Amino acid sequence: MQEVFKNQIESDFSFMTKSRCILAISGGIDSVVLTYLLHDLNIDFALAHCNFNLRGQESDEDEDFVLELAERFDKEVFVQSFDTKDYAREHKCSIQMAARELRYTWFNELANQLKFDYIITAHHADDNLETFLINFLRGTGINGLTGIPAINDNILRPLLNFSRESIEAYAKTNTIKWREDSSNSQRKYLRNKLRQEVIPTLKEINPNLLSSFKNTLENLNDTADIVEESLNAVAKRAIVEINEDFVTYKISEFKKVNNSKAYLFEMFKDYGFTEWNDVVDLLETETGKFVVSNTHKLTKHREFLILSGIDEIKSEKTAVEINQGETSIETPIGRLRVTQVTDLDDNGKNAVFVEGSKLNYPLSLRLWQKGDFFYPLGMKGKKKVSKYLKDEKLTPIEKANTWVLTSGEQIVWVVGRRGAENYKVNKSSNQIIKIELL
Repeated sequence: MQEVFKNQIESDFSFMTKSRCILAISGGIDSVVLTYLLHDLNIDFALAHCNFNLRGQESDEDEDFVLELAERFDKEVFVQSFDTKDYAREHKCSIQMAARELRYTWFNELANQLKFDYIITAHHADDNLETFLINFLRGTGINGLTGIPAINDNILRPLLNFSRESIEAYAKTNTIKWREDSSNSQRKYLRNKLRQEVIPTLKEINPNLLSSFKNTLENLNDTADIVEESLNAVAKRAIVEINEDFVTYKISEFKKVNNSKAYLFEMFKDYGFTEWNDVVDLLETETGKFVVSNTHKLTKHREFLILSGIDEIKSEKTAVEINQGETSIETPIGRLRVTQVTDLDDNGKNAVFVEGSKLNYPLSLRLWQKGDFFYPLGMKGKKKVSKYLKDEKLTPIEKANTWVLTSGEQIVWVVGRRGAENYKVNKSSNQIIKIELL
């Protein structure tokens, strides 16, 4: 195995020989064997161990084992202790997911702070098969069936071509000691059930299962490349606007393809949507309908679909008061400047001129609300703000982020859009106030 591993490093991971790396080590057989293999090749690496405090004394003994191993190989070692159960409760996730999030966050912090080039993990071929089956059982698209990548940004997995059996054989041949994780025998975890019950049966049926699986992954990855190429072509035609708040797509481009649902799934799967029939229905429904996930919102607006983050809907931002005499006020949408002037100038949509004698302080800057109305400048009579915004053909995101400036209960300015007729400056005005958003 050592010779095969050396050849693989030279052919696929040659850059590791000139890099500083962190090796994630649990104390189990996989990461301990990888420690020996990398040490024999004189790779420059440090060890990083997570103590998740899930198995009492066993967890502490794992940590002691890693510290002894680091001392034996004269390697720098980092150890971090986590309260994994508290994290899982706080973030409403499983213990396994909590441990994964905690360790990768910490690994990346170490790499960034201490200038390590890569993070190395000991995932192997059997892990890859288990992950494939887990994704398959839970339901996934093609990307969930393409396996664990050997190189993923700064994460390296040089053992992916090696089976658990070959790793165990290497450890026994070289009298390598490691720690056994007692939780691996607990069948309450899906991965353990697959490892102990399903995969052994599959290997009985096909003794060359891992080899066949490797070929399947290669074919699926080739197919995924074709899918991505086609998806990019549709995205290029469909996307009409991208900004920091939302992305706008032309619905007509999704209707042109043979399988709209497949393209919608691939386009929006990373945004947490699960009700794909509802997403497809947006193509034919009326304006204003939407589908939400925990993090994003997809809205039908005329002939477009608009993707926005939930956080971009700023409905929770509080109002800001402007007291008489204040000339510069910081607000959630920028700095508001209030000055008295002698005449009008043309400052575009971000400024309004009002009759100062009609203002009742404090003024209030807030998001518009249902039921708001104002007297649009240049018009007779009042109009609901909701109707005004609809007539202006604003997108749902633009509507949600529209602010108004009020004096008492009356709207002085729909900010950035239109002033109010009942506050306009005329020839008899003797106090002209200019309010502008900078």
